[in-house]
Amino acid sequence: MSKFAVKKITARLFKNLPPEQTRITFSTMLTITRIVLTPFIVGAMIMGKWGVAFWLFVIASAFDTLDGNLARWLNQQTFLGACLDPIADKILLVSCFTTLAFVQSPLFSIPLWFVLLVLLKELIVIVGSFSIYFIKGHLEVNPTVLGKATTVAQVWFIIWLFACYFFGWVPTKTYHVALGVLLILVIFSLFQYIRLGLAQWRG
Repeated sequence: MSKFAVKKITARLFKNLPPEQTRITFSTMLTITRIVLTPFIVGAMIMGKWGVAFWLFVIASAFDTLDGNLARWLNQQTFLGACLDPIADKILLVSCFTTLAFVQSPLFSIPLWFVLLVLLKELIVIVGSFSIYFIKGHLEVNPTVLGKATTVAQVWFIIWLFACYFFGWVPTKTYHVALGVLLILVIFSLFQYIRLGLAQWRG
């Protein structure tokens, strides 16, 4: 995609927004940093540097908590930041899950069907959100408790897996239970976001 096309799409996305809603704040920079860290985390995973992947992922997760809180504390909440925050989450989590599904390891790995389910959920949410914004001219970006719980569970699951890979732990029963809980959360959060998206569409 050319730079002109990117600028055109960006201009269309934010044409109805006041400048203060699209400004780059400190909290937004932290969100962007999470996106920048993602390829380094994936690279460390591919090279088997699980300690490096663990700490980079922890830093990215800490920024996830910090950017939202800073936006509220410093009164820097913007539409751009509200959009970039979940996108950064999706890029980081989907990238890590996909890499875990294909990386060579003597321990357990993420099943491909789970990665496809997570990817399908995120695509539905993203495509649905953009469709509502383009057609209706507005979009309410309000994370739900279930959505936050699903993201937090995915983050801790990946951190735990990195620790298992680094220390050579093989807690198979815990792994299957955790994967089952994640599966339930992902499915329920998907249906919740579909219901909320349909409500915005009709509103």
